[in-house]
Amino acid sequence: MDILKTYRLVPVEEGEDYIKLLVPRGYDPLVIEEIRFLTGKSVEALEVDGEEFSKELQNRLAQEEVYVEELKEEEDSKRDILLEEEKSPAVSFVNSTLIKATTLSASDIHIEPYEDGSLVRLRLDGVLHDYVSLPLSLHESVVSRIKVLANLNVAERRVPQDGKIRVRIGKRDLDIRVSIVPTTFGERVVLRLLDKSGTMLTLQELGLSEEDLEKVKRLAQKPYGIVLATGPTGAGKSTTLYAMILHIKSPHKNIITIEDPPEYQVKGVSQIQVNPKVGLTFASGLRAILRQDPDVIMVGEIRDGETAQIAVHAALTGHLVLSTLHTNDAPSAITRLSDLGIEPFLIASSLEGVLAQRLVRKVCEYCKEPYKPTKEELHQLGLDGDYTFYRGRGCEMCMGTGYRGRMGIYEVLELDEELKQLILKTQDANDIRKKAKEKGFRSMYEDGLEKVIMGITTPEELIRAVKVEE
Repeated sequence: MDILKTYRLVPVEEGEDYIKLLVPRGYDPLVIEEIRFLTGKSVEALEVDGEEFSKELQNRLAQEEVYVEELKEEEDSKRDILLEEEKSPAVSFVNSTLIKATTLSASDIHIEPYEDGSLVRLRLDGVLHDYVSLPLSLHESVVSRIKVLANLNVAERRVPQDGKIRVRIGKRDLDIRVSIVPTTFGERVVLRLLDKSGTMLTLQELGLSEEDLEKVKRLAQKPYGIVLATGPTGAGKSTTLYAMILHIKSPHKNIITIEDPPEYQVKGVSQIQVNPKVGLTFASGLRAILRQDPDVIMVGEIRDGETAQIAVHAALTGHLVLSTLHTNDAPSAITRLSDLGIEPFLIASSLEGVLAQRLVRKVCEYCKEPYKPTKEELHQLGLDGDYTFYRGRGCEMCMGTGYRGRMGIYEVLELDEELKQLILKTQDANDIRKKAKEKGFRSMYEDGLEKVIMGITTPEELIRAVKVEE
């Protein structure tokens, strides 16, 4: 990567894992973070005043021009698409926005045309933030550039189009899902960024408490039965299931998944994508998987009674089945399975455990500061005493939000014989929760409250994610 030309910064020294750069005073720290991200090296910025920096930059650029050689052809095939020099404003804008979004770990880019201009927004840690405005004159060419990258019909502007872009940014391979729909003022684009570089989290990295981590490890190592991850869309359920797969993956186990679509690529795990157009649904795919001699099956989601019945059958015939359900908490999963038509004795026989989760934003480490909560705040959280909480002031590194990154808050319901006997009598979530609490079950709210007290997240985030317990 040519830092001198791309960023107009002066490299002073470069080793295998570090770079020293000369930068003018007051230089944007986000750009330093971007270079660190793209090179995979630690970056040390040496600040000098503007005049000295300007002289050094001009000298280095002059030296570079003397040594320019025409040996680009072989290199071009290996260069990142996003680091190619392009004079077109649309190409330049798309490239720089993708680099910025990836640097900030954004999950989505929205490009929205309105009467007076086009608004570009980034979704960071689950929340949309305004990024930049485009003139409508540039909007059309930006959309066309995205269509070219996604192999879509550039001339078609009347109907929705979906596509995919595969690019490399620095050392990261990205799959970008593209959705384009026509609106009153032009085509609206949403890009979903999926990192394919294998940055899967392990169970230890999920943010589980020590006690919950041990429970999840035990559940993952069960020889058969169903283990469910529950929560709303975007709560990190698939990430948790993949962490469990990583924990138990071995050359001696046949692990097959069926998903819509596969979110991670794992060596040694066979992954199937559902395709309802040709009749490949979760239910039909699951039936086919059972004929493939699997040890562990992961089903992206149990959506209907048919899939639930086959999953239970698989669990009872000696397979470990990992899947997700949309329920608010762990005990409600039992009620949901009952609603899907699974008999209580089958639930009790097949279900081994349920992990419910939400994602909360973490306090930005760059602008973190302590504060004393008011009595009202403590009362709202059900606390009494002297506590110090933490919050982010807001800085360039977190785009002024005070938050940077996310982590999970969890509750893990491990079913023992006593709870299974209770399920035979009642599938009421409140009754199951009450009995589980007697046996040491800790709720998502309690887990989140501990993370507030530890200074990892804020009371506002906890209350946004989980309702306050009575």
